Amino acid sequence: MAVRLSLIWLLLLLLGTTIDVTRGKRLDRGRKPRSDNRIVGGQQADDGVAPYQVSIQTTWKTHICSGVILDDKWILTAGHCALDFSIEDLRIIVGTNDRLEPGQTLFPDEALVHCLYDIPYMYNNDIALIHVNESIVFNDRTQVVELSREQPPAGSVVTLTGWGAPESSFPTVQHLQTINLTVIGHEDCRQRWDYHNGVDIGHICTFTRDGEGACSGDSGGPLMWEGKLVGLVNWGRACGVGMPDMYANTVYYQDWIRRTPTGCKNRVN
Repeated sequence: MAVRLSLIWLLLLLLGTTIDVTRGKRLDRGRKPRSDNRIVGGQQADDGVAPYQVSIQTTWKTHICSGVILDDKWILTAGHCALDFSIEDLRIIVGTNDRLEPGQTLFPDEALVHCLYDIPYMYNNDIALIHVNESIVFNDRTQVVELSREQPPAGSVVTLTGWGAPESSFPTVQHLQTINLTVIGHEDCRQRWDYHNGVDIGHICTFTRDGEGACSGDSGGPLMWEGKLVGLVNWGRACGVGMPDMYANTVYYQDWIRRTPTGCKNRVN
C-alpha cells in the first residue's frame, strides 16, 4: 500500500516497471520487499474486522481505492481517489472482506474534494467525501467509522486494512488484508524524506521496518488507533522499501469532515 496508490498501480502493470512515484525515478530492485500474496508484510483480516471499510471500484469491478463509511450516504477517502476516474465510472462496495462478493453495491452521485488539495502535486490536503445514490444498509458487517479526537503519539501501534497489492507491479488482492504499524514523529518523518514538501502538518507517518507498509490500491484506506480512525492512506514510496508512508490526518481534518457537505470543498460531478 503507498503513493497515489490507485491509478498508479494500473499504469505500472501496463508499463511492467517499478517507479518511485514521488520522485519519478526507478526504484532499486535490490531492495525488493517480501511477497506473501498479501498487504506488504500483513495478513488476511478476520471476517467483519473492519465493517466501516469500503472498496471503491470501477464499474468493470477493478478495485482502485478504499474508504470508510461516515453515515448512510457519505464515504470518506483520499482526494485523488475521487479524481482518478469520473464518478460515473465508479461503484462503492460495502459489507464484505471479499471485494468480489459485495454486501451492498452503491453508486456515487457527487464527490467533494478539499479545495486546497494541491493538484498537480497531489500530496497535501488529499482528502475527499463521496456521496452515494442510496442509503447504506447497516448490519453487523456494515457500520459507521468512529473518528478519533486524539492524535496517536509517536510510538503508537496503529492498524491498516486494505486490498492493496502485495508488492510493486502486482495486482490488488481479493480478500481484505491487515497489518499493525508504528507511528513516527512528524520531524523524524520529514528528515527521513529529506524535508519533502509532501510531508506537511496534515499528515500522519508510519514506519515499522523494511517489507511492511502500504502499496498500490490502498489509497483512502483507514488507519485505526484504539478502534478509531486517525488517518487515510495518501502516498509513500511503493512498496514497503524502508521509507515512511503518509496518511491524511483525520484528527487534523475533523472540522472539514464534519462540515459535510458545506465548507472548503471542490465539487466534482
